[in-house]
Amino acid sequence: MQPFVRVLRSASALWPFYLAVVLVSSAVAALGLVSPFILREATDTIVGHLSGGGGGGGVADAPGAESVRRVALLAFALFAAEAGASILRNVSGYLGDVMVARLRQILSTRYFAKLLALPQRYFDNQVTGTIIARLDRSIANVTQFIQSFANNFLPMLLQVVAILAITGYYYWPLAVLLALLFPLYTWLTALTSKRWQKFESEKNANVDQGNGRFAEVVGQVKVTKSFVAETRELDKFSSHYANTVDITRPQSRWWHSMDTARGVAMNLIFFGIYLILFLRTLHGFFTIGEMVMLIQMTTMARQPVTMMSWIVDSAQRAIAGSRDYFKVMDEPVEPTANAELVAATAAADVPRLSTAAHRALPVREPVIAFDHVDFSYTEGEQVLADVTFAAREGEKIALVGESGGGKSTIVNLLLGLYPITAGRLTVCGRDVTELGVEDLRASTGVVFQEPALFSGTVFENIAYGKPDATMDEVVAVAKRANAHGFISKFADGYATVIGERGLRLSGGQKQRVAVARAMLKDAPILVLDEATSALDTKAERAVQAGLDELMEGRTTIMIAHRLSTIAGVDTIITLRDGRIDEIGSPAQLATSGGIYSELLRLTASSSAADRARLKAFGFHDGQPASDDADEAEDTDKTDTGDTDI
Repeated sequence: MQPFVRVLRSASALWPFYLAVVLVSSAVAALGLVSPFILREATDTIVGHLSGGGGGGGVADAPGAESVRRVALLAFALFAAEAGASILRNVSGYLGDVMVARLRQILSTRYFAKLLALPQRYFDNQVTGTIIARLDRSIANVTQFIQSFANNFLPMLLQVVAILAITGYYYWPLAVLLALLFPLYTWLTALTSKRWQKFESEKNANVDQGNGRFAEVVGQVKVTKSFVAETRELDKFSSHYANTVDITRPQSRWWHSMDTARGVAMNLIFFGIYLILFLRTLHGFFTIGEMVMLIQMTTMARQPVTMMSWIVDSAQRAIAGSRDYFKVMDEPVEPTANAELVAATAAADVPRLSTAAHRALPVREPVIAFDHVDFSYTEGEQVLADVTFAAREGEKIALVGESGGGKSTIVNLLLGLYPITAGRLTVCGRDVTELGVEDLRASTGVVFQEPALFSGTVFENIAYGKPDATMDEVVAVAKRANAHGFISKFADGYATVIGERGLRLSGGQKQRVAVARAMLKDAPILVLDEATSALDTKAERAVQAGLDELMEGRTTIMIAHRLSTIAGVDTIITLRDGRIDEIGSPAQLATSGGIYSELLRLTASSSAADRARLKAFGFHDGQPASDDADEAEDTDKTDTGDTDI
C-alpha cells in the first residue's frame, strides 16, 4: 500500500474528500449489516408462529395482529436500510468520482510541471510518445484503482471488520475461519505478484515503445509517406503489441492457475463455516433466524474476498504505474528552474500560477560574455573548449564552422538549456549560474531553423511570448515581419487556425510568424539559428526583410547558411572542433586564410569537391534551398492568398 499512501499524501489537499468517503462508506457498511439482523428477527418471528400453531404438522393458526404488525415493520425496516444504503452508496460513489478526478488533475499537473522543470538533457534521452504514454498509463492505473477501492471495496472491507466482530460474538471459531481467508488469500497472491509484475513491466515497455513510435510517425507522417515506409512502420508498431500478446499468455496462465488455487482454498474454508453453522443450529445452539443471519453475513464477507483477485490485479497495475510516475517525479530539476514550476511539482493541490510574461534583464555591458567556457554533453566527450568572446549592445555576431563544430551548442548555452562544464558565462552583466532560467530566457529572443509553431490561431502564436498583447501590437509586429499581407488574406485573418506545428502554412509563412513572435517578445538578445536555411530564395527574401527589422538595436548571435546573410555582421567567429579559430570583421577574415576565407573561395569555385566541402559547413552557394516546385508553392500561398486554410 506504500505507493498509494505516497499518492494520497502527495495530494493532501483532498483530505476532506478522503474523510467524507471513509465516513459515508462506514455508514453504507453499517446499513448493510442491518439487513441480516432484520432477517433474523423476521425469520424467528415467522418460525415461532409456525411452530406454535397447528400441532402435529397441521396448518398453523392465522397470525395475530401483533405478529402481522411486527413482520410488516421488519419488512419496512429492511426496505429503509437497503434504500438508505443504496442512496449513501451513490453519495459515496459521487464523492469518490470527484475525488479521483481532482486527484488526476493534481497528479497530471505535477507531472507536467516536473517535465517543464527538468533539464534539456533529460529529453535528449526520451521519446516524446513514451513520455505521453507514461502519463496516460501511470496516472490512469493509479486513479482507476483508487476510484474502485473508494467506491466499492472500502465499504466491503469495513463490513468485513464488523462481521468478524459479530461472528466472534456468536461463536469464535467462525470468526477465526473467516479471518483465515484474508492472510491465506494474501499469501497466495504474494506468490503470484512478483512474477506477474515482471510480465507486466515487459508489456509496458513494449507498449511505451510502440506508442512512442506511433507519436513520432504521426508527427512526421509526410516523411513516412515520402519514403513509402507506411507498411514498415505499421509492422513495427504491430510487432510491439504482438509481443504483449506473447507475454500475456504465460502471464495469464500463471495468474489464473494461482487464482484457481485461491478459489479452492476459499471454498474449503467456507465448507467448514457452513458445516459449523448447520451443525450448531441442528444442536440448538443457534435459532433458525441466527443461522440465516450468520449465513448472510459470511456470504457478505465472501464477496470482498472474491473481488480481491480483481482488486489485486488493479493494485498491481497501479503499483507499476506509480513507480513509473514517481521515477519521473524523483528526477532532479534544472538547478535554476522556474521557482513556480519547482513548487508545482510538490504542491498538494493545483497551484495558482502567474501567466504574465517575464521581464527581460536590464541591458548591461557586455551583453554576452563567454569566458574560457568548456562544455560536454556526455562526460569525457568535450564539445566546446576554452571558448572566449564578448558581444556588446547592438552588435551582430555570426558563428561559422563545420557541422558539429559547436555553433548550436553555443546557442543552447545562451538559452540556458544546459549548464556549462567550466568557465563563466554572463548575460547582461549577470553570471548565468546566479540567474533563474526564466530571467535568462526572457532576455533572449530566438528564431529557429524550424519555426515550431503551435496549434491554434495566428494571433495566439505571435503573442506566445507576450500573452497579454493587444491586437494592435500583434498587427504592428506582423507588418514589420512582412507577415501581415498573407495573414490578412486568410478568411479569418489573425483568428485563422493554423493546425498542429503550423502545418497549414508554407515554410516562409511559418518563419515570418516566428519572426513576428520574436519581435513582440522584444528581448535585448536575439538568436538566429539558421533561420532561413530551409527556405527557397523568394521566401528567404521576405523573411530576411523581417529579420533585418528584428535585429535592429539588438545584440544578435546568428548561425548562417549563406555568406550573403553574414556579409553585413560586425563580427564573425569561426569555430573548429569546438574551439574558436578566428574572431574578426568580415573584411579582416576575408584575407586571413582561415575558415571564412576558405568559404569565400569555395563559394566562387565550381568544382564538385569544393561544393561538397561547402556543404560540410552547412552553407548554400546562393542557389535556392528548395526546388522550383517548393518556390512555386510558397509563391502561391504568399502572393495570391491561395492557401489550404
